[in-house]
Amino acid sequence: MRRLEVRNVSKEFESRSNIVKALGDITFGVDTGEFVCIVGPSGCGKTTLLRAIAGLDRPSTGSVTLDGKEVLQPPESMAVVFQDYRSSLMPWMTVRKNILLPLRHKKLPAGERRQRIEESAAAVGLSAFLDHYPWQLSGGMQQRVAIARAIAYRPEVLLMDEPFASVDAQTRADLEDLMLKIRDQFGITILLVTHDVDESVYLANRVVVLGNRPSSVVEEVTVDLPTPRDQIETKELAEFSHLRAHVFRLVKNASKANNASQTAA
Repeated sequence: MRRLEVRNVSKEFESRSNIVKALGDITFGVDTGEFVCIVGPSGCGKTTLLRAIAGLDRPSTGSVTLDGKEVLQPPESMAVVFQDYRSSLMPWMTVRKNILLPLRHKKLPAGERRQRIEESAAAVGLSAFLDHYPWQLSGGMQQRVAIARAIAYRPEVLLMDEPFASVDAQTRADLEDLMLKIRDQFGITILLVTHDVDESVYLANRVVVLGNRPSSVVEEVTVDLPTPRDQIETKELAEFSHLRAHVFRLVKNASKANNASQTAA
């Protein structure tokens, strides 16, 4: 049994004039300790799918299970990091207090809370900034605060929705490497949605490629690249280039199909 199972999930939204089907019939799984990325054409419903997996929205049909139990609300063992880190952080709270937020409802001794905050801040390189406010930090550092807050909760599964889309290329590369380090350090299972094909191949053990709306799984691509990964050496490998081209072709073909169906309509 896989840690996370998505079975025949679909999602429909009602508008004034008709019903829009965002997700078709999506099935895939994530193993314990695995890093899986989801890619697909723009507007194919990647975020909608992630929200259903997180228990934030109910699928119209199908089910999501975590450790064999159906996800009907956000599970205790799961955390989510969103793309818009600015709105997820409390600007009037210090970094320390932002990281503390998800721990407030956990019955932990004060010493353990303090230890988790300090360990999480150290893991993302923010030990020297615990008493700063988010608005005093760069965008990349603010996203590190959001990540630190998630790992302080000690989730078994971490969902991430295009978490590096709003930062510059160098910061993005640093944050990618940070997530690989965190996965290994804390043993977290990670499912990450991204529109960046290079990022998906660099990070993942498997890449789940979605087709055009209503989305279904086009292919699950196994990424068997050497570890540890390196931004230069890994991306110079012929196998990286081959996998990147293969995933990009799948996404591009799905996007073309979507454009063709809209033109025909």
